Amino acid sequence: MTYFPESSPQFKELIDSLSGKKVAVVGHVRPDGDCIGSQVALCRVLRSQGIESVCVNNDSVPTYLQFLVENTPFYLGADFDFEGWETVIVDCADAKRTGPDVGLRMPKPLGSIDHHISNTLYGEVNLIESSSSATGEILAGFFLDCGYEIDSDTATAAYVGMATDTGQFRFASTTRDTFELAGVLIDHGVDLSRVNIELYERESYAKFELLQRFLQSLKLHFDGRVCLGLLEDGVYEEVGATTDDSEGLVDYARSIDGVDIGVLVEDRAGKLKVSLRSKEAKYRMDLIAKQFNGGGHAAAAGLNIDPPLDEFVPKLLAAIEEQIKKVDLES
Repeated sequence: MTYFPESSPQFKELIDSLSGKKVAVVGHVRPDGDCIGSQVALCRVLRSQGIESVCVNNDSVPTYLQFLVENTPFYLGADFDFEGWETVIVDCADAKRTGPDVGLRMPKPLGSIDHHISNTLYGEVNLIESSSSATGEILAGFFLDCGYEIDSDTATAAYVGMATDTGQFRFASTTRDTFELAGVLIDHGVDLSRVNIELYERESYAKFELLQRFLQSLKLHFDGRVCLGLLEDGVYEEVGATTDDSEGLVDYARSIDGVDIGVLVEDRAGKLKVSLRSKEAKYRMDLIAKQFNGGGHAAAAGLNIDPPLDEFVPKLLAAIEEQIKKVDLES
């Protein structure tokens, strides 16, 4: 079976063009499972082809994902000298999202491999499969289609990308191919027990205190169709949590019966980080985020913005309400 009959030959051409070059595989700021997993998976396949390759990210690897980089070179952007290196970017809709320590210093990307519907096609070669559940899924398909070696670390990295970006295979983006590719990766050595423990059973106590604060802040809007929660400035310090501990909190807002859209707004010393999640892709979270220079997927998007919390939230809610009305008219 061929998973990506049109894109896989282009992927092989890209890999062939990298022969003899030094390649930094770059991902987006505040990396998640699909970002780190995709960086590691691609880096390892490049190295298996005799191409000198490392992973570089503006931010550090989150604690719950550090097991993925045990056997793969991974550098912080601030510590990496891009002189003499080419770049390929994964799981990143816009080159600016690679962050200031990377995006302002790296050369023009030779390739972009991504599944975000909002990808701006910034690479010399752009392999975008927006119907795929994760960039890890795309890479797994490319590796199999092209016959590249998939060792257990590579398989685990791609699998983690799929498992995390599908919410443990729950989200609407999950397809038959997603399950099939996950099964093939398991056959290549994924230790499911370890993966599940590392991803879901190493939560800090502080994260539960953070969750408690978030749940206490939840408010329903628009007849219960939108649920918005806040993490106010200073809360991380108060409970002893890190910003990694906010991963997944927004899903609690979305999971409430009757809610179509869940929202998490974090105030980090006056800079706001916003996560948007919808139960159905038709609500186009990426379009809402785009209004505030953000982006992402149809059902999951985010943005970063500077205005004060009390000024921004009404604007965000107004944009969400407008999108809901538009969807209702079209239904």
